Amino acid sequence: MRSRTAEWFECKIRYEKVMEDGMQKRVTENYVVDALSFSEAEERIIEEMSSYISGEFDVIDIKKASYKEIFFSDDDMADKWYKAKLQFITIDEKTEKEKRSTVNYLVQAGSFNGAVKNIDEVMGGTMIDYVTASVSETTLMDVFEFKKTEKKDDKPEYEQ
Repeated sequence: MRSRTAEWFECKIRYEKVMEDGMQKRVTENYVVDALSFSEAEERIIEEMSSYISGEFDVIDIKKASYKEIFFSDDDMADKWYKAKLQFITIDEKTEKEKRSTVNYLVQAGSFNGAVKNIDEVMGGTMIDYVTASVSETTLMDVFEFKKTEKKDDKPEYEQ
């Protein structure tokens, strides 16, 4: 497991997909990209999807994701994405009352139980007291991270 903190954008793509029976169907799929702005997110999703989709497609929606951190799994069977809502527990020193702050994460796993296990694996290494408030499967197809590459002339180039 590894985690990555970034500015994430959820993008919806609509295109004609060839189904298993050979028929074409108009589908809408959700993806996540790592970007600094809406325009960069649009550019990145178009570039990423161009290699997967033959034909035309439309970016029909882009919105900032409600999570800043994603937990990636190394398991080949981890093909689903789960949205996890964690509550961090702190004690107010003045009032001595328990305070909970909620944070959303995106977790890659093969099953619901796998998502809970992955959350515990990442968060177990921290000193923070937390409660898993909810875990739900999303409709996300994939997550595209920003990757830095080197050009032949050793000047850094950023792969989208």
